[in-house]
Amino acid sequence: MLNWDDPIASFSLAGQEQNKQVVNKTLTERIQSSSMQPVCADDKRVVNGKTDINQLAPFKYPWAWEFWLNANRNHWTPLDINMSKDVHDYQHRLTLEEKHVYENVLSYLTTSDILAMRNIGLAVMEKMTAPELQIYQARQVYEEALHTWTYQHCIESIGLDQGEIYNRYRVVPAINGKIQMANDKINSVLRPDIDLSNKDDLEDFVMSYLFFAGIFEGCWFYNGFSPIFALQRRGLMTGTAEQLQYIMRDEVLHCAFGIRVVNQIIQENNIKLDPKAISAMWQEAEVCEAEYANYILRDPILGYSADEHIAQFRFIANRRAKSLKLEAPFPGAENVLGWLDEQTNMRKEKNFFETRVTEYQTGGALNWE
Repeated sequence: MLNWDDPIASFSLAGQEQNKQVVNKTLTERIQSSSMQPVCADDKRVVNGKTDINQLAPFKYPWAWEFWLNANRNHWTPLDINMSKDVHDYQHRLTLEEKHVYENVLSYLTTSDILAMRNIGLAVMEKMTAPELQIYQARQVYEEALHTWTYQHCIESIGLDQGEIYNRYRVVPAINGKIQMANDKINSVLRPDIDLSNKDDLEDFVMSYLFFAGIFEGCWFYNGFSPIFALQRRGLMTGTAEQLQYIMRDEVLHCAFGIRVVNQIIQENNIKLDPKAISAMWQEAEVCEAEYANYILRDPILGYSADEHIAQFRFIANRRAKSLKLEAPFPGAENVLGWLDEQTNMRKEKNFFETRVTEYQTGGALNWE
């Protein structure tokens, strides 16, 4: 009988020897049943690979490891940034129209980053068969959680009603439309019976990943930050904008990594995506973005309008499509926010006595190409 006060004493020497023989036999059988062949990097695949997922090197995708290294140079927490000026701005300087923009941008972003976290953590990572990809994606899951904390910190610092702000995506159709499109994409690949060795299932997975990398993070997040950066240009809500600048640096990597993975899967599996399905996805994304823009900017604010927001979406969409080796969905779209790329970069001039230095170690400019 097991002695809970001295469990070790309850095992006889004979029993220990018998258990040891069973364990040794089991280990021998496992070793004999495995190939025991070293992993060859050329045999690795993004999905449907047959090599040992537990062995990191040799790398098949050294660029994925570079993403991991760069991501770990980019670290901050929302507590590092002073939000006191934003509290004053919100209470005393923002117009009603600007408050409407600010609140609804945060309402959309809070839900979006949780969706992005679920997509990578639940729908994507477990399908990867090269550990160098999974390791970066594990960091990405953490970063999406960090971003969610950041939005919550902004909402809490300003003193907004968290229950009301967080529930807007459920009651505001223009916000809900974008969330529902994303939900449809993630749900299509969260099916327990999905089989990536099946051509149709693999194409569904690629389309979903393409959506999240190219549209959800590559376009909607980029556009989602722009109204706050427009306020920042006028010296308003600068703490929130700085938070978003840090988030933007993560999103640059998320977008670039996702697009590279999608391109790699397409190449390795000789996939031919349906041009009509691709076009329909871009068009649906534009409709969702237009409804969102016309809601949050139903009354334009100084220096930013719904028309500019929508036009910028089309321009950015063309850039993402080019990276994905796809035809431009909106030919002729122009960059109507020439100030945006510069505005999104971190400010280097900081007063040492007024703020904690939280600059990235890699201080290069953002590049969404």
